[in-house]
Amino acid sequence: MPLPSLKRKREAKYVDLTNDDRVARKAPRVNPTPAPPQRYYGDAPDYIPLSQPGSSFLEIDDETGAAEIIDSTQGADEDAYTSYRLYGNLSTKIVGIRYYHGHATVGEYVSINRDRGNRYDTNAIRVDNVMGRQIGHLPRQIAAKLAPYLDSKDLIAEGMLIGNKGEFDWPIDVKLFGTSQSVAQVALMQRMEKDKLPIKTAKQALREKQRRAAQAAKEAAKEAAKNALAQARAQRNGQPWEMSQNPMYANLSMPGEGELGEGESLEDLIGQSVAFNPREMGQVVEKFGVGEEDLAKMPMADCPAALSTQLLPYQRQGLAWMLERESPKLPEARSDDVVQLWKRSGNMYKNIATNYSTSTPPPLASGGILADDMGLGKTIQIISLIVANSTPRTSGLSKATLIVSPLGVMSNWRDQISGHVRKENPLRVLTYHGPGKNEASNLDQYDVVITTYGAISSEFTHMSDKGPNVKRPNKGLFSMHWRRIVLDEGHTVRNSHTKGARAVCGLKADSRWSLTGTPIINNLKDLYSQIKFLGISGGLEDFAVFNSTLIRPLNAGDPNANLLLQALMATICLRRKKDMNFVNLRLPELSSHVLHVKFLPHEKEKYDMFHAEAQGVLRDFQSTTNRSGNATYSHILEVLLRLRQVCNHWKLCQNRLNNLMGLLEKEKVVDLNPENIKALQAMLQLKIESQEECSVCLDTLHEPVITACGHTFDYPCIEQVIQQQHKCPLCRAEIKDTATLVSPAAELGEDTSEVEIDPDAPSSKIQALIKVLTAQGQAPGTKTVVFSQWTSFLDLIEPQLQRHNIKYARIDGKMNSAKRDLALDALNRDPSCTVMLASLNVCSVGLNLVAANQVILADSWWAPAIEDQAVDRVYRLGQTRPTTVWRLVMEDSIEDRVLETQKRKRTLMTTAFREKSKRKDEERRERLADLEKLIR
Repeated sequence: MPLPSLKRKREAKYVDLTNDDRVARKAPRVNPTPAPPQRYYGDAPDYIPLSQPGSSFLEIDDETGAAEIIDSTQGADEDAYTSYRLYGNLSTKIVGIRYYHGHATVGEYVSINRDRGNRYDTNAIRVDNVMGRQIGHLPRQIAAKLAPYLDSKDLIAEGMLIGNKGEFDWPIDVKLFGTSQSVAQVALMQRMEKDKLPIKTAKQALREKQRRAAQAAKEAAKEAAKNALAQARAQRNGQPWEMSQNPMYANLSMPGEGELGEGESLEDLIGQSVAFNPREMGQVVEKFGVGEEDLAKMPMADCPAALSTQLLPYQRQGLAWMLERESPKLPEARSDDVVQLWKRSGNMYKNIATNYSTSTPPPLASGGILADDMGLGKTIQIISLIVANSTPRTSGLSKATLIVSPLGVMSNWRDQISGHVRKENPLRVLTYHGPGKNEASNLDQYDVVITTYGAISSEFTHMSDKGPNVKRPNKGLFSMHWRRIVLDEGHTVRNSHTKGARAVCGLKADSRWSLTGTPIINNLKDLYSQIKFLGISGGLEDFAVFNSTLIRPLNAGDPNANLLLQALMATICLRRKKDMNFVNLRLPELSSHVLHVKFLPHEKEKYDMFHAEAQGVLRDFQSTTNRSGNATYSHILEVLLRLRQVCNHWKLCQNRLNNLMGLLEKEKVVDLNPENIKALQAMLQLKIESQEECSVCLDTLHEPVITACGHTFDYPCIEQVIQQQHKCPLCRAEIKDTATLVSPAAELGEDTSEVEIDPDAPSSKIQALIKVLTAQGQAPGTKTVVFSQWTSFLDLIEPQLQRHNIKYARIDGKMNSAKRDLALDALNRDPSCTVMLASLNVCSVGLNLVAANQVILADSWWAPAIEDQAVDRVYRLGQTRPTTVWRLVMEDSIEDRVLETQKRKRTLMTTAFREKSKRKDEERRERLADLEKLIR
């Protein structure tokens, strides 16, 4: 076959893998990103997924489309990108630069990608600019060394241009990153040294790590000696060791013997309690770029005439900010302004994150992140934006706003729009869910369409199943070009690989908004998903670039990276907090109390029995040499659960798990009969409550499911594994398909245990709860929300409320949206309904419960943020009465130590920009240490 002409060759692109510019044709580019490595740990603890027998996880109802499904064809392993450490810098050059047209400048980040489709060199490594345009490739000799490491994912390469472009080559510095796991690190360093690849940085880090470990051992020995002396002194003084270490007890005057007295007043109960304000216990304030002083000076917009509610000053500032962000403008010439990280110099635009420069005005994202604290009125600010600016940015397109929300708060959006917009000119609102989908062909006739993440994911699934080149549908959510898209609880799509995240990114819109009080929950990967949804340009939409320019430098403590992040957040994110002086919510006083309750004698006997069992199980586990005994670890979690449940009521304790774990030890895989499914669901609940992680992605369980072999994973992770190998990654048991997975029994893994209810046998904690509700001196019209994580405990409370003629409503995960709306209506409108029984897990997000002015936390949750969110359902904008929070704690029990664990979690909470860098076994050791403290 004759070679094409020189002109034809240049159009086809060249690959010159040497330094002498010999020309060879290049095959079409293929996706350079390899499949994620299989990071499964055979000795990891049991993890269990939940679903119904004989049915697919995705076929249960409309909302199951929201399952976080990772496409098996997707590439980059983001855990590797963020957890790998720098090994060394390789100074080399880019060659073949005459044959490529990608633009780049000195100091710019460039991506290093394997070019497996190159027919002339199987080791070819191409170099692209941040926009994906090729600028050249690495020399053949360098590529031959690096290619095996890149293919196996043992190394990740990132590049930066360090000199001016020459006629034939271009100087580049290539950073090589590898595993941070100690044993694998040593082996990798030996291989790299043999291949003459740079490992200087890794050697220095290893020596420093060994020095710190030696120093830590010395400090630990000193601390152990100090604690032993303190313990001996405490015991001589007759004081329990744990109380001497717990500052909560410092000024605690213990109530007298016996249970709380009859007919006590509210003042008496307060006198027996301990003042407690968890929000003052070391919680770190996030730094989102703009300080309080600058926020206070922001301009205000006029309150829209169509709005029937007068906006507060800070809400008018929020409206002005959003209106400006919907019509962003690039910096003026001769200006030092930075807009979405773009800076202008003459006719050139430079991205200060990636250093990418272009003479063509770059596109700007319209929208941003409204990250106000819970209760500051993000909803009404969005409603004001809708009525103030409904004109499409492009003429002829729809003026409809699409609001995507969790199922439980759809009605809240509808009610808030109705309540805040003038009746004479109402917005046309469609609830696109269930029967509302029948209006799909007329979506452009509405001002607002409210839907769920599940509905969007479901329609996206149908589109993606038809292939990558499918045309846009004629009806439905993806048929529209929306005026704007609003994601309520936007952190729901924090995993950019999930189907929900990819679905919202696939929608067309003029402007995009994300509403979330927590744009960063676990680490900066959460923020990357928001950046991708908003459509920020300049290269940060590529995770490898985002990681190289932000995550990695921040991990390394680079102050410039912190400034860069603040600049980014300042331009796309507005964050105000309740305690900022200019916000001035004028909320009434909030008082919090811990009320210690004494066990009745028979309750104390049962508690001591479970406590002794827990200590025995822990000793057995610690003495076990084979750490693959996952059932033993599950036993620890199970006895902890029972310890916490017996603090509420002895009826909550179940023996189901013991039987299941014994069966799993014998059979390894159980039949999915109804009894075993319930037991698996109970075991999964243990993992959820204990904040266990998925052993595939090493992240918190967001979509937990359990296998018949008793292992728990996030659904998207195990689905991908099943597609690839049909085996459990922990025990290698066969998994035919996702229909064999067991999903949670109720929403968010909520407890669904059934208990035998005896109205004549309340627990001491229930008696204390009733005494708070019936105490003399309550403010007239007081309404109370009682939160518990166990719906079975709510079942036990109900007959006691009935006995005392207390009318109540209830919300939990087993109720549909219509029943939830009725319960909320009863609390809001019925003066005789004075109590709301609420599932902590379900009601901690999205609901407005300001009709109540008292909160009772019946049990303590592992994660303090969940409880804070629950209290904020009551103590928020719109609350007009002083609010009281009661936390019921059984005296001298595990609940005291749970509070201490919460305090430590708050104190150790790092900035919003923290990254996970610990190995799984290190985190697991810390978790076991926590469990040991709880059981002591």
